[in-house]
Amino acid sequence: MDYVKAFLVGGLLCLIGQILIDKTKLTPARILVSYVVIGVLLGAVGLYQPLVEFAGAGATVPLTGFGNTLAQGVREAVEEDGFLGILTGGLRASAGGIATAILAGLVASLLFKVKDKS
Repeated sequence: MDYVKAFLVGGLLCLIGQILIDKTKLTPARILVSYVVIGVLLGAVGLYQPLVEFAGAGATVPLTGFGNTLAQGVREAVEEDGFLGILTGGLRASAGGIATAILAGLVASLLFKVKDKS
């Protein structure tokens, strides 16, 4: 049942993004940034955590989950370090995911040859 919940929630988030791409003039970049900001806002007010507990990876893997991770990191760092935690918490909490994305991009660029679209 955990897989079904993750699939449904993650699929719904993707469906909303696809509808926004198809039906609005928003660019994919703006939609992605909006997803991160929505994740930060929902995480900051504590509304995203129940979704994470319900859907697991279906809620943590999409960009809204990244925003939630940033909000949690800032909250924890502010409790530990005070005002300085606002600047360092989000990056500390998401450093592993960011490093993995950079490393995966590097490996992909070394393994595959870039071709022009023309």
